[in-house]
Amino acid sequence: MPHDPFDVVRAFESELCAYTGAKYAVTTTSCTMAILIACAYVKYRWNWMSMTLPKFTYVGVAASVKNAGLSVRFDDFQWKGLYRLGPGCLVIDSARRFTSGMYAGGFQCLSFHTSKILGLAGHGGCILHDDEEADGWLRRARFDGRTEGVPAAEDNVQYPSWHCYMTPATAAEGLMRLAILPKHNADLPNSDYPDLSKLDAFR
Repeated sequence: MPHDPFDVVRAFESELCAYTGAKYAVTTTSCTMAILIACAYVKYRWNWMSMTLPKFTYVGVAASVKNAGLSVRFDDFQWKGLYRLGPGCLVIDSARRFTSGMYAGGFQCLSFHTSKILGLAGHGGCILHDDEEADGWLRRARFDGRTEGVPAAEDNVQYPSWHCYMTPATAAEGLMRLAILPKHNADLPNSDYPDLSKLDAFR
């Protein structure tokens, strides 16, 4: 019987859990998509209608919030490594932090972009979480609403959904890099972000 090429994706997710301390890891094509899906789930399950971001962060985060169907607000707070999308919010942007035992609860979104700590050749992201009910929803949301292992003609797909699952090739590189990554890594410095509150797109 031939091997399932997506076994390597599941292996990478398992190693991410072991490294970070999270119960579940749902890989995606990017941190931007991870944030979008996490925001969509929070809206779906708890009827959140808005998120609050620091004025100075990556533009894709604000776009993800809006693409998930929520309104975006901005606050003037400083951050390093990670921040929550609003006081008490379960969604965390952790694109600039990746170190052992880092899981901080909620839906913690990681970036494996070539410029980030794990530094994969292409894009890659992940949602760390500890919610069994959310896990199935998030996995279907990244896979066009489909259930893994079920033929498309037999599946009852969910909506909303996106086409943003991690490829086996990306996961294989992630496994190799994670195996030699130090246990403790310093946060990356913040980039020279624009003030998002002044951009027409988010007013």
